[in-house]
Amino acid sequence: MRIDLHAHSAASDGTDAPAEVVRAAARAGLDVVALTDHDTTSGWDEAAATARRLGIALVPGMEISCQAGGISVHLLSYLHDPSDEALLAETTRTRDDRVGRARRMVERIAEDHPLTWDDVAGQVTDGATVGRPHIADALVARGVVASRDEAFAGILDSRSPYYVRHYAPGAADAVRLVRAAGGVPVMAHPRAGRRGRVVDDEVIAGLADAGLAGLEVDHRDHLPEERVALRALARDLGLLVTGASDYHGTGKLNGIGEHTTSPAVLEAIEATATGTRVVRQ
Repeated sequence: MRIDLHAHSAASDGTDAPAEVVRAAARAGLDVVALTDHDTTSGWDEAAATARRLGIALVPGMEISCQAGGISVHLLSYLHDPSDEALLAETTRTRDDRVGRARRMVERIAEDHPLTWDDVAGQVTDGATVGRPHIADALVARGVVASRDEAFAGILDSRSPYYVRHYAPGAADAVRLVRAAGGVPVMAHPRAGRRGRVVDDEVIAGLADAGLAGLEVDHRDHLPEERVALRALARDLGLLVTGASDYHGTGKLNGIGEHTTSPAVLEAIEATATGTRVVRQ
């Protein structure tokens, strides 16, 4: 069984509609795919309908933007209740703040490069969570950069003078919110240092104490030695180990299904979750 537990649609910063993410998973020979858009569950229904038609299982999820000590942390939430008021309030606050943050970044970038807010807005599908990838796409359309990767390596880098932070809850608080909503929290790409600073093992241990269930170990942003170290850390802390593509359609090079999760780990996630269920025929 082939299981990919991290994929994004145009409901956040992917380029494929939710249904197309599921179709891409089926074409890649996956048996199970998780839809984990940033701070939103708006793509669940569309993805679920397509999954039922194609006979592929869908794990409803979300990637929550949070922070620990000022360092960005991404938390994958699987099978939580999408109507949980406390979790919904936090993700709504984050999405709303992303809009103001994106506008401020565009203002800064526009001082040096040809870019307007209308350029960015034109890259965002209705209801999608606005993020730096949409600014990147606008910069590509304007011919300022050749690709999203080039934009993130320079203009949109977290160390760039154009960068602006957005609101994000504390990571431990986010873990507890996911648990309270019946979900299973797994830390996404915890050693992706090329994206910016990463938290140390002590912070991850603290998140485990708060209820963190697993670490996403097999990810293209992790070097082989980092995966070995993360597996050892997960074993020491009693955490699940997952693998996933972090698929974004044409927005990233990541190919759907390029890393996968074992069936036993998915079983453990399902056994723990009480918020919602895996969508099957």
